[in-house]
Amino acid sequence: MPKTVFHIISRLDVGGAERVAINIAAGENAHFAHHIVEVQRGRGQFTKAMISELREKGIPLHRSPFPVLFHLHYYVDRLVSILFPLRFLILWLRYRPAIVHSHTEMPDLAIWLTLKFFPFIKVKVVRTIHSNILWHGMGWTAKRVEPYMQRHKANVAISPQVQTSYSKRFGTMPPVVYNGVAPVEQRPYPGDIPKGKINILFAGRFEKEKGITTLAAIIKALAGDTRYHFHIIGSGRLQDVVDGIRHLDNVTVRPPVFGISHYMLSFDYIIMPSEYEGLSILAIEASMNRLPLMINRCNGLADTLPPDWPLSVTGNDIDQWLRLFREILPTIHRDTLTTSAYNYVSARFSLSAMCQGYERHYAEADK
Repeated sequence: MPKTVFHIISRLDVGGAERVAINIAAGENAHFAHHIVEVQRGRGQFTKAMISELREKGIPLHRSPFPVLFHLHYYVDRLVSILFPLRFLILWLRYRPAIVHSHTEMPDLAIWLTLKFFPFIKVKVVRTIHSNILWHGMGWTAKRVEPYMQRHKANVAISPQVQTSYSKRFGTMPPVVYNGVAPVEQRPYPGDIPKGKINILFAGRFEKEKGITTLAAIIKALAGDTRYHFHIIGSGRLQDVVDGIRHLDNVTVRPPVFGISHYMLSFDYIIMPSEYEGLSILAIEASMNRLPLMINRCNGLADTLPPDWPLSVTGNDIDQWLRLFREILPTIHRDTLTTSAYNYVSARFSLSAMCQGYERHYAEADK
């Protein structure tokens, strides 16, 4: 009889943590039966597509009835998390999960509340730490949730950098299980790819930590360089920054595209000027699908590439970025780069290694 594992996610929408949960749930180990459980009701552009993906893979999904319509200092998110325990009790009575695997802070809070309210629920707790920065603006919550996770030996970090960041703030050193991905079938990109150009992809949220202002500055500075065309795919709070450059001839802007990893070979490079990451699934997917990265050398991106990676800058320095475009890209051997990056991620970030790592924690976690 397989053990039932509940993966608790914030909501069913595009995000690295959600993708990790789905990848683990799609594992083929017959000893475990995985379910996906929302804390908040996903209502994003890709929610329907992700529901279809879960159905195709035969992964049970338990949707939340409570959407979060706005994010104001996480007040609504926390309210929805407080409502989670009763939902979980009903699910527990029906499915009797042996293991609860929590992904990101709101699920962490929801599980902590559940097991405080209903101490008779006996489950093994595994908790993945996806970010270098936890509980922003929620210090009171951190002081209660973190001791619980530590006491139950629930914590797993996604990289040595996340491990170190956690240790510096909370005093313990969680084990590491790297995120894992696999190459995917490549398809023609459903958009215009200018011929005779070097096509540069940015795909992600328009947020400060993703380096959107730096990206805009790069594109403006290269507006007169006819060699390059930028494709900015995404949405977010800094939409006005992106709108400020969309009139330029060297850029195309469009909303998020579901399954962007399937279209990576339509582009020549992907640019990631992030200020910080946990461990970027997108970066690993790019290398796994042989699309070379241009990065700001921050935690979560530098971890995904060989240490001597030439297409990187420090501190998002604009002069370094422009030097990459003007001096290094025109002479770099792209095929050598793609092979180097592919070999690096294949050795470290395979799906099978990730699933096996978590399965060991499922077996070892305290009740």
